[in-house]
Amino acid sequence: MFGEFEAFLSILTFVPALGALVIAIFRFTARAEDQAQIDKNSRMVAWVATMVTLALSLILLFSFDQDTAGFQFVHEIEWLSQIGLGYRLGVDGLSVLFVVLTAFLMPLCIMASGAIQKRVADYMIAFLLLETLVIGVFCALDLVVFYIFFEGGLIPMFIIIGVWGGQNRVYAAFKFFLYTLLGSVLMLVAMIYMFLQAGTTDITVLLDHEFARNAQMWMWLAFFASFAVKMPMWPVHTWLPDAHVQAPTAGSVILAGILLKMGGYGFLRFSLPMFPEASDYFAPLVFALSIIAIIYTSLVAFRQTDIKKLIAYSSVAHMGFVTMGLFAMNETGVQGAIFQMISHGFISGALFLCVGVIYDRMHTREIAFYGGLVHRMPVFAVIFGLFTMANVGLPGTSGFVGEIMTMVGAFQVSWWIATGAAVGVILSAMYMLTVYRNVVFGEITNPKLENITDINRMEWAIFIPLIIMTLWLGISSTMVTDITAASVENLINQYQAALPAAAQ
Repeated sequence: MFGEFEAFLSILTFVPALGALVIAIFRFTARAEDQAQIDKNSRMVAWVATMVTLALSLILLFSFDQDTAGFQFVHEIEWLSQIGLGYRLGVDGLSVLFVVLTAFLMPLCIMASGAIQKRVADYMIAFLLLETLVIGVFCALDLVVFYIFFEGGLIPMFIIIGVWGGQNRVYAAFKFFLYTLLGSVLMLVAMIYMFLQAGTTDITVLLDHEFARNAQMWMWLAFFASFAVKMPMWPVHTWLPDAHVQAPTAGSVILAGILLKMGGYGFLRFSLPMFPEASDYFAPLVFALSIIAIIYTSLVAFRQTDIKKLIAYSSVAHMGFVTMGLFAMNETGVQGAIFQMISHGFISGALFLCVGVIYDRMHTREIAFYGGLVHRMPVFAVIFGLFTMANVGLPGTSGFVGEIMTMVGAFQVSWWIATGAAVGVILSAMYMLTVYRNVVFGEITNPKLENITDINRMEWAIFIPLIIMTLWLGISSTMVTDITAASVENLINQYQAALPAAAQ
């Protein structure tokens, strides 16, 4: 029913932007003395807009045909048809779950923004615009539309970090912006070349276009520069810890839970299917960088004194599993990489929210400040413990499924790659269990913690959906793999068919 409604995907994409417009109108027409009412209404409009988007994304998911590898819910509008440009949206098994993940996390971020007390309306507008732009990235079926959404997302995130971040927020915001912009400029050059070669910016057409091997090499590197920074991969990861530490709690949730996935999605949508020979040629490089990221950033995480920075380095390590699984280019590896990205969205988001809970009470993220929280915050201790174990990859949680699938996929390529990743799993247990022990267990030695309160109703409402999804996906992984199976199989078949016989 909804699949036959062409504009459905566009409506889903732009509902948050409509909410931002409503807030903007109210903000600029209300009287200055009604600031408290403006803030309250802004929060309500933002929450309603994100909940409507979530409802539409669930309709999209339940209406999605799992047996079809092609694009569904396609919406096309003539734009500059004379030169092959057009507004095109659509989803397939590689993208639909990222749309749902984005829509799922955004209402939780709005609910977790109670600590934001200055320029609340502007804050909500920035988040709603960010949601539209991110969903647009996962739905775009045109190079120009993709690039507009992909780069547009930098602006609200830059503002969120730079205005509502910590003490060094301006430095972190500019570092985030410049790193990601530089890589994307190279991608734009490659897109222009693709347009000149194929005569169109239609992604569905470009997926079937055969580019020369030498051209593939250069375009792969250009796209890699953008996606590697966005994930981020080692050694272009240094912007992420600074951005996380300075961002407000909800900003960290979106940064780790969604924005990092845009890099992995880019590899799936462009690098692997459009430049198969180059992807095969550079796969050893990606494997090497992935293993270095998994092991090196895990060791760096172990030495952190700031909980948020520790979890940020953990995200870099977990994205190493994603790139490892993607470039294994077998069904298990690619399925595991997608699953890992979805799972990491829930787990990392929950961990940053856990940090936000104690930061809102004590206004510090230093590990040494805490200790013995289980005596004053037993419920928080259980929740933090669950997501710590999920981040480590405990069987029964979604974290285990993604890691084991990517390692099995990598093992089919080379045993040493899987061995390196396994070392990373051990290291992740080392730093996560250590920080959990230091923060939660032991006796309370800091008198400032004597009156700290356990989680409240609002925080319960935020964590429950994340707990359910983390456990549900850990027990029933087919929820994800059934949806992605047809598109992953089609991707691998096209990839292998495009390679010379000697490379297969």
